[in-house]
Amino acid sequence: MGVIKFILVTLLIIYLLRVILRLIFPMVLRRMFSKVQQQAQNQARQQNEKPEGSISIDYMPPQAKTGKTDKLGDFVDYEELK
Repeated sequence: MGVIKFILVTLLIIYLLRVILRLIFPMVLRRMFSKVQQQAQNQARQQNEKPEGSISIDYMPPQAKTGKTDKLGDFVDYEELK
Protein backbone atom coordinates (compact mmCIF):
# COMPACT_ATOMS: atom_id res chain seq x y z
CA MET A 1 0.00 0.00 0.00
CA GLY A 2 2.91 2.36 0.75
CA VAL A 3 4.37 1.93 -2.75
CA ILE A 4 1.05 2.77 -4.43
CA LYS A 5 0.65 5.83 -2.21
CA PHE A 6 4.20 6.97 -3.07
CA ILE A 7 3.56 6.57 -6.80
CA LEU A 8 0.26 8.48 -6.62
CA VAL A 9 1.80 11.33 -4.62
CA THR A 10 4.74 11.51 -7.05
CA LEU A 11 2.42 11.63 -10.07
CA LEU A 12 0.30 14.32 -8.40
CA ILE A 13 3.37 16.44 -7.67
CA ILE A 14 4.63 16.06 -11.24
CA TYR A 15 1.21 17.04 -12.62
CA LEU A 16 1.01 20.09 -10.35
CA LEU A 17 4.52 21.19 -11.34
CA ARG A 18 3.59 20.96 -15.02
CA VAL A 19 0.46 23.08 -14.47
CA ILE A 20 2.33 25.66 -12.41
CA LEU A 21 5.18 25.88 -14.93
CA ARG A 22 2.70 26.41 -17.76
CA LEU A 23 1.29 29.38 -15.87
CA ILE A 24 4.52 30.89 -14.51
CA PHE A 25 6.97 30.28 -17.38
CA PRO A 26 5.24 32.61 -19.90
CA MET A 27 5.10 35.42 -17.33
CA VAL A 28 8.81 35.06 -16.58
CA LEU A 29 9.66 35.07 -20.29
CA ARG A 30 7.54 38.17 -20.91
CA ARG A 31 9.29 39.97 -18.05
CA MET A 32 12.74 38.99 -19.35
CA PHE A 33 11.95 40.05 -22.91
CA SER A 34 10.57 43.38 -21.75
CA LYS A 35 13.77 44.07 -19.76
CA VAL A 36 15.94 43.23 -22.76
CA GLN A 37 13.80 45.42 -24.99
CA GLN A 38 14.08 48.34 -22.55
CA GLN A 39 17.86 47.97 -22.42
CA ALA A 40 18.04 47.97 -26.22
CA GLN A 41 15.89 51.11 -26.36
CA ASN A 42 18.10 52.82 -23.78
CA GLN A 43 21.21 52.00 -25.78
CA ALA A 44 19.60 53.32 -28.96
CA ARG A 45 18.70 56.56 -27.19
CA GLN A 46 22.24 56.98 -25.90
CA GLN A 47 23.69 56.49 -29.36
CA ASN A 48 21.26 58.98 -30.88
CA GLU A 49 22.13 61.67 -28.31
CA LYS A 50 25.57 62.26 -29.80
CA PRO A 51 25.69 65.23 -32.17
CA GLU A 52 26.41 64.51 -35.79
CA GLY A 53 30.09 64.52 -36.64
CA SER A 54 31.29 63.83 -33.11
CA ILE A 55 33.90 61.15 -32.65
CA SER A 56 34.25 58.97 -29.61
CA ILE A 57 37.15 56.62 -29.05
CA ASP A 58 36.33 53.70 -26.81
CA TYR A 59 39.67 51.86 -26.95
CA MET A 60 43.17 53.15 -27.39
CA PRO A 61 45.72 50.40 -28.10
CA PRO A 62 48.91 50.67 -26.09
CA GLN A 63 51.68 52.34 -28.06
CA ALA A 64 54.97 50.56 -28.48
CA LYS A 65 57.73 52.07 -26.45
CA THR A 66 60.11 53.76 -28.79
CA GLY A 67 63.65 53.83 -27.56
CA LYS A 68 67.02 54.35 -29.09
CA THR A 69 68.33 51.20 -30.69
CA ASP A 70 71.86 52.23 -29.78
CA LYS A 71 71.17 51.31 -26.18
CA LEU A 72 70.22 47.75 -27.11
CA GLY A 73 73.77 46.68 -27.88
CA ASP A 74 75.67 45.55 -30.92
CA PHE A 75 74.51 42.91 -33.35
CA VAL A 76 77.13 40.25 -33.94
CA ASP A 77 76.87 38.27 -37.14
CA TYR A 78 78.01 34.71 -36.76
CA GLU A 79 78.36 31.53 -38.77
CA GLU A 80 77.46 28.11 -37.56
CA LEU A 81 80.38 25.69 -37.58
CA LYS A 82 79.94 21.95 -37.96
